[in-house]
Amino acid sequence: MKISNFSFFALLLLSAAFYLAPTPATAQNQKKPNIIFILADDLGYGDIGCFGQKLIKTPNLDRMAKEGLKLTNFYAGSTVCAPSRSVLMTGQHTGRTWVRGNAGRKDMQAQTLRDQDVTVAEVLKGAGYKTALIGKWGLGELNSSGHPNKQGFDYFFGYLNQRHAHNHYPEFLIRNSEIVKLRNITDPAYTALRKEKGLPDDGAGWATPEGRIDYAHGLFAQEALDYIGKAKNDEPFFLYLAFNVPHANNEGTRGTGNGQDVPDHGIYSDKDWPDPDKGQAAMITLMDRDIGRIVTLLEQKKIADNTLVIFTSDNGPHQEGGNHPEFFQASGPLRGIKRALYEGGTRVPTIAWWPSKIAPGRISQHPAYFGDFMATAAELSGGKAPGNIQSISLVPTLLGENGQQKKHPYLYWEFYEQGSKQAVQFGKWKAIRKPMLTGKVELYDLSSDLSEDQNIASEHPAIVKRAVKYMEEGHQPDPKWKIPAPRKKKGNNKGKPNKK
Repeated sequence: MKISNFSFFALLLLSAAFYLAPTPATAQNQKKPNIIFILADDLGYGDIGCFGQKLIKTPNLDRMAKEGLKLTNFYAGSTVCAPSRSVLMTGQHTGRTWVRGNAGRKDMQAQTLRDQDVTVAEVLKGAGYKTALIGKWGLGELNSSGHPNKQGFDYFFGYLNQRHAHNHYPEFLIRNSEIVKLRNITDPAYTALRKEKGLPDDGAGWATPEGRIDYAHGLFAQEALDYIGKAKNDEPFFLYLAFNVPHANNEGTRGTGNGQDVPDHGIYSDKDWPDPDKGQAAMITLMDRDIGRIVTLLEQKKIADNTLVIFTSDNGPHQEGGNHPEFFQASGPLRGIKRALYEGGTRVPTIAWWPSKIAPGRISQHPAYFGDFMATAAELSGGKAPGNIQSISLVPTLLGENGQQKKHPYLYWEFYEQGSKQAVQFGKWKAIRKPMLTGKVELYDLSSDLSEDQNIASEHPAIVKRAVKYMEEGHQPDPKWKIPAPRKKKGNNKGKPNKK
């Protein structure tokens, strides 16, 4: 049988198409990556092994750092919970984002995202992602514009209110808009105290010894495993896993003296440490174990190569549970803890793990912050980020293409507690002004003084002037965020825990 020239040419094209068609592995690489963002609560820069911790064991996070990328110059959105999470979700720093402080007690609307606020979840959902939030939210209550289901999340399970999230053994959690009753029993002393003050039950408090049954962190870890396990391989997903450990149960601290709620002290049980310190260490190691379970599941499902996992913390370490951050050197070499704008309050341990894309054992000193997650997620997903943000994609840094990585002219923070303060970081310089707008400027050279011990503002007036310009540019006045009166000074507190 003869084959015409046309037919023969067509046959060649078909053969080429067959052999050039993507293999399953190639097709997998062409998929939009799954994105898992794991956020610890009040975990310090020095609280995990790969960032220098000697006493607390974190083998799974250490493994992720060894196999992936350590970002050693990465900053939280703020130095406390709600504004930090608002920066993460909106890609706007605290001089622009709607939620600039923990305002829930005085003005819940100021701590509630609005309909017009565009979140990372909305951008990813618009790019075809399934989206889920498991854990602590803090940016909107039931029936409000800030509820996760109204801010781009298809699924939510956890705490809406951040005071509620203090309680690691709560009587209820929330699934989407449904209240899910748990078996825990709140200590009647807390209930009576709220009633005496004429305050409603806010879900906070602490459990009785026999009422400590359903540990929230354990529920969140299992929920995350179930969500990943059910995810379809042909549908990209975004999981925001916002653990509430190792945050203290603040009310429990006042009620019992120990706010580090954990089922048991595990490998630290026999340590000659105070119970709150044992609890602090056990919380971190328990979180590390569950992150290891998540990574193992990704590998078992054969989706690890197409999944970017980012791990970090919402701000610096706390001392609110009766624990002693100086004992663990929780801030590492940095000055300050939670509520400080020194490095220890905002610089956070950060790891990016993506086996097929991130070469193992890399370390990046590129200065970046929570707000950059918006542009990063948009680039990875093909989504469209809003225009009014302060966000630069970190994809070049993730992929090792450092020469293509753009930089912010400066990073900016402002804070409305303790009389107010603002800070900028640019190049090797860090400047802090207390109070905001009117106070004296402190200046530190981070290249030679990472612990911010030497204020050299008087030696560099031109740099101070530049820092002030950035501060004035970064701050956009907002009538709901008024600068409080300065606090009275109490001794010489540099904001840095004493180290043993």
